Amino acid sequence: MYVCALVGASGTGKSHRSLWVAKEHNIEFVIDDGLLIKGNSVLAGKSAKAEKTRVAAIKTAVLTEDAHAFELRSALKENNARSVLILGTSDAMVQKIAARLGLGEIDETIYIQDISSPYEIQQALNTRRMEGKHVIPVPTMELKKDFSGVMLDPLNILRRRGAGSFETMGEKSVIRPTYSYLGKFTISDYTIYQLAEHAAKKNEAVARITRFRADKAEDGIRVEMDIVLFYGYRIPEVFSGLRKEIAEEIEKYTSLNSVSVVLTAKNITKRKAEGEAPEPAGAVKEAK
Repeated sequence: MYVCALVGASGTGKSHRSLWVAKEHNIEFVIDDGLLIKGNSVLAGKSAKAEKTRVAAIKTAVLTEDAHAFELRSALKENNARSVLILGTSDAMVQKIAARLGLGEIDETIYIQDISSPYEIQQALNTRRMEGKHVIPVPTMELKKDFSGVMLDPLNILRRRGAGSFETMGEKSVIRPTYSYLGKFTISDYTIYQLAEHAAKKNEAVARITRFRADKAEDGIRVEMDIVLFYGYRIPEVFSGLRKEIAEEIEKYTSLNSVSVVLTAKNITKRKAEGEAPEPAGAVKEAK
């Protein structure tokens, strides 16, 4: 299967441009925010924009639930799909969706700045930020069952064929999801630390964390930790498993991509004998 990705930050107009990209590249199927779309029809899945919270929306978009991913995989197989366009906010996100669907590597990646002018991107961002509006690339009738009671506005997509002549490419829907008017959503660095600490403390080789740092970027989150280990363990083996456990813990509860987890063994200590007074709990020396 030919797998193409359309990547751009949230609100830059990916869904609005997806029909055009699919037509220009002769792609049959589009995966956008948890939906599998062919032409003007939703074949399978559920829309992330129907979720009430932003975290739930992100989890739906990356097909976190096994049943959701299975439904889309089955629909692609039943329809003998030969090409698919995956929409996402980062390379990591579209790769994760492709992996959940068993599609292998991405064959081609198109970035929103390659097909939209800076002015068009800024206009899309302004609409998202000021009005909270999102675009779903299917007609409103296709979404009635998923968005009962929610205002849906039709948006006809036209392409100029000549002077005064236009071709209808399809109809899209404009919606304002619940999470778009609930206020600003943030996840504190201390929350990230608590999740990383929880994962680390489940490892019997870890004595305590002495330093923690989290850096959030457009493509995900980077974590750095200094750790004191108990004597008697092979550090490379401990860190190999621990990096995976920390990344999975953070992704499971926040839906943030873990771009990197950098661990440093700062010291080694022996376990206290039974009855011996324990050392004071090790506080985090840096969290920023």
